[in-house]
Amino acid sequence: MNTTTTQIRDARPDDHGFLVECAAAMALETEHRRLDPARLARGVRTLLAEPARGFYLLAERAGQRVGTLMVTYEWSDWRGGDFWWIQSVYVLPAARQTGVYRALHQTTRERARGAGAAGLRLYVERDNARAQATYAAQGMQRTPYALFEEDFTAA
Repeated sequence: MNTTTTQIRDARPDDHGFLVECAAAMALETEHRRLDPARLARGVRTLLAEPARGFYLLAERAGQRVGTLMVTYEWSDWRGGDFWWIQSVYVLPAARQTGVYRALHQTTRERARGAGAAGLRLYVERDNARAQATYAAQGMQRTPYALFEEDFTAA
């Protein structure tokens, strides 16, 4: 992939299809999960329509979409501010290791600081060493917390 300048912008409703494709590809690649297409499409559409829940950023090169990430918010009473959760990260395979994620992350960091966020957080598949190295290279650190969940949407 050409390493021309990466442009970062907010996703728009007309990016819906690309965002759905990226989320589905990420889930299959990292967790070997096939997501329900209708539920995923509805989930993406909801976030695009309700900015209080979060937002998507898109990375483009030469007018072509090459990556995305989603941000959602979590209030921290301990810190008196929101953590911005980075989720649904996906960079097209041909654009990996060319600075696309770095540009997405830097934009997210700048916006979070500007908004007075408490910090950035993300979760990563425990066996995804490549992603972990990428996040560490951006200054993120492993926390002492383990993630627990109760998934009401699981089949």
